[in-house]
Order: sequence, then C-alpha cells, then structure tokens
Amino acid sequence: MTIKIRSAVSDDAQAIFDMIVELAIYEKAPQEVKTNVEEIRATLFGEGSKTEALVCEVAGKVVGYAVFFTSYSTWLGRNGIYMEDLYVSPESRGVGAGKGMLQQIAQLAVERNCGRLEWSVLDWNQPAIDFYLSIGAKPQDEWVRYRLDGEALVSFAGR
Repeated sequence: MTIKIRSAVSDDAQAIFDMIVELAIYEKAPQEVKTNVEEIRATLFGEGSKTEALVCEVAGKVVGYAVFFTSYSTWLGRNGIYMEDLYVSPESRGVGAGKGMLQQIAQLAVERNCGRLEWSVLDWNQPAIDFYLSIGAKPQDEWVRYRLDGEALVSFAGR
C-alpha cells in the first residue's frame, strides 16, 4: 500500500473537517466541534494563516491529517512546533500514515532550527501513548495544561 504525504490545500478542507468530526467522536466529545468546512477553509488556508497542515493519501483518498503551528520557548530562545492534531481514519491505521506525517513535521522542525516539537494526548488514549513512546517522545507530567474559552474567555477579557 502506497501512502503519500503532502501539504494540505484549500480543496482538502472537507476531508479535514470530516476527520475532525471523526476525531471528536473517538475522543468522546463530538459536541465540542463548533466549526464547519468554510471556517476550516478560511482559518487554515486563508491569507495570513499561521497554521499549517499535512494530509496523507492512500490510493488517492485522504485518510489522515496533521495540523501544526509555530510556538516559542523562552528557555530555549527558539521557536518550536506545536502539533494540534494528528489523526488517521481507523481503516487506514497501521500502514505508517501517522508516523509519516509526524516524521515530516519533525523534519520541518529540524530544518527550521526549532528547539522542540510538542503535542498533547488524552491520558486514556493508550494506543497513541504507546506509539509516541515507541518513537522516543517523553511525557511532560510536571506541566498541567490550562484553558480559557467561551464565556470565561470573554468575561476575563472584559468584553
């Protein structure tokens, strides 16, 4: 089975959106998807977007995607890459699609002289955790992630 990994383009917005919904269902949070295809197209591929995406094709069909953006480490004094999503449809898992996309992002990080590549994973997603450990990634257990969103964000912003 031949896989092809390439930079995502605007025409991939529908496939990416469909897999975002698949991922949300897998993560037991489909109600959290608030976006739509047009917003994905505008925000991911619109002029001035700071976000990048890859897609993976098998037999000409998009079966996976990865979304990432530049981060910054004050301690390293260097940029990094934060991977927001890495997803492969269940029927295409095990063929190297996820590893290939993650490896391509790692290559970009090295080419761009980034100090790190980071991402988050749900603590119950053992298949993903096992995969990440197998490639040499290390969990950052000492850090707790926080989030302000929705009304709490608006309220705190004083708006």
